[in-house]
Amino acid sequence: MSKKSLLAALLILAGAAGGFLYWQKHKAEFAAAASNAALATKEEATKAPAISVTRIKPSEFIETALVTGSLIAREEILVSPEIEGFRVVELFADEGSLVKKGQVLARLVAEQLEAQVAQNEANKARANATIAQAKSRITEAEARKSEADAQLERAVPLKKSGYLSGSVFDQRESAARTSEAQVAAARDGLTSAEAEKAQVEAQLRELNWRRGNTEVKSPDDGIVSRRNARLGAVATAAGEPMFRIIAKGEIELDAEVVETELAKVMEGQKARVMVPGGTEAEGVVRLVSPEIDRTTRMGRAKIFLGAKPGLRIGAFARGTIQTASSRGLSAPTAALMFDPAGTYVQLVDGEQVHRRIVKTGLVTGDLIEVTEGLKEGDMIVARAGTFLRDGDIIRPVLLDDKMSASAAGAK
Repeated sequence: MSKKSLLAALLILAGAAGGFLYWQKHKAEFAAAASNAALATKEEATKAPAISVTRIKPSEFIETALVTGSLIAREEILVSPEIEGFRVVELFADEGSLVKKGQVLARLVAEQLEAQVAQNEANKARANATIAQAKSRITEAEARKSEADAQLERAVPLKKSGYLSGSVFDQRESAARTSEAQVAAARDGLTSAEAEKAQVEAQLRELNWRRGNTEVKSPDDGIVSRRNARLGAVATAAGEPMFRIIAKGEIELDAEVVETELAKVMEGQKARVMVPGGTEAEGVVRLVSPEIDRTTRMGRAKIFLGAKPGLRIGAFARGTIQTASSRGLSAPTAALMFDPAGTYVQLVDGEQVHRRIVKTGLVTGDLIEVTEGLKEGDMIVARAGTFLRDGDIIRPVLLDDKMSASAAGAK
């Protein structure tokens, strides 16, 4: 080894020995500095705010539209008398009665119509007799005409040969013409008698129809919702009907829908209707009105409920219409924030907060569907606040763990 190499090696050894001696001399100071740095880091972590966070996970979403309104009959039948001016003598149905198609609801007095029917029956018999007489007169007139025609026919050659005077020939000719006129008159008499009979029969049919309608019948199956008929009252088609019937007992909700929700409501969508008192019923949207009230900015929809004996028409009810459904990633609605750049959440990466733009979908309760920007298992600030900035350090407290701890403490 050369002198230069030896000298270099000696210098390195001397430096290392000096460094070791220096570390030995100041070892306590180095340990204190490391301890202070660790304490400072721990203190800094302790000073970071504790923030509730939640994980992104899949959920079922059902979007609904809230509606309110009154229960009405799906189809209401108004029963009024077909004939007027007759007193009500019997009633066979009351409010709430179940009735069948063709069932008699009320009966009107019929004695006057019975008398008129009997009178018209007599007029019909008289017309039949008149027709028979007219036919007999026609037969008699036709016989006389045949005889007169024969005599005239025999008189023609006799007159030509000079064996019959002109006056006798004229008499026979006049008799033939007279008999012909009598036949025509007899036939006219038959036509008149038949017309009179047809008139009597028409009157009789009307009277029988009126007599048949002294029984007021139900046009269809249903439930009587109101009875205005009273014993002794004169039946009339003017004013209130005698009976109101809920056709087949079917009820629906005449609902008001907010203008902004009406576009989502379509025929065939499922609905649930709640009536004060705890009664609930499943239904389906039957009709959506094309008109929006200019004053209230509300639209209308009919929710068909069917035959529900526990429901009463006229009652107030509220309902929810299922307008859409899906399955996707969910986040609390409280976690969303908005600014001109769009909708965003505060994503938690370790102990640091980062701003993340997202796209959203359906809303169910306090959860909202996240369609873009996050993946399952991501952790976000559960209740976003303006005091947190992008890049801030926090102490994340998982909301599910926090709730579990609270439940354990309660036990």
